[in-house]
This record gives sequence, C-alpha cells and structure tokens, in this order.
Amino acid sequence: MPESRPTRLVVTVELLLDGDREDFMRLVAENAATSLHDEPGCHQFDVSIDCADDRKVFLYEVYEGDAAFSAHLASPHYAAFAARTTGMIARKHVRRFWLKAG
Repeated sequence: MPESRPTRLVVTVELLLDGDREDFMRLVAENAATSLHDEPGCHQFDVSIDCADDRKVFLYEVYEGDAAFSAHLASPHYAAFAARTTGMIARKHVRRFWLKAG
C-alpha cells in the first residue's frame, strides 16, 4: 500500500541580498512575525543568516499544507513585503518539501 502524503509543507528560501541588508532584515522579521501571528496555517517561520556571508539569508517555513502556503502568498502583508524587497534581492531559490514525522 502506498504511503500517504504528509500534510505539513516545508518551504525553504535561499536569498542573496543586493541592497540594504538592515532594511531587508527588518522587513523579513516583520513578515515572519505577522505570518506566525495572523496565519493559522503557518506553524514555523525562521530567518537565518549565513555565518560566512551576511548577504545570504535562509528562510525555513512550515505550513499546514498547500492551501495554507497559498493563503500566505495571497496575504496583504506578504504582498507588501514582496513589493518592498524585490529590489533588495539579487537571487532567490524556493524549494518545497513534505514534512515526514519521525
């Protein structure tokens, strides 16, 4: 019998910044906090900075599933974040994973 698909969705985002790092970090922290507070389907939103190159940022996000992630992308706070940070990002790589429990 095939294994059922887990419901939790992990989204990772690797960014290379090309702009005001301090402003970007403030904006991404606000986006993460708002996502966790206002989106019931957002379970985790971590922002990490590369130890060797502070222009590299790694986001680790966990959502209840596809619908919760789609709701995140459609939210007004994400749209505002994306509009304000587009010129600050030189490169962006997004990956999606199903979270498999222990």
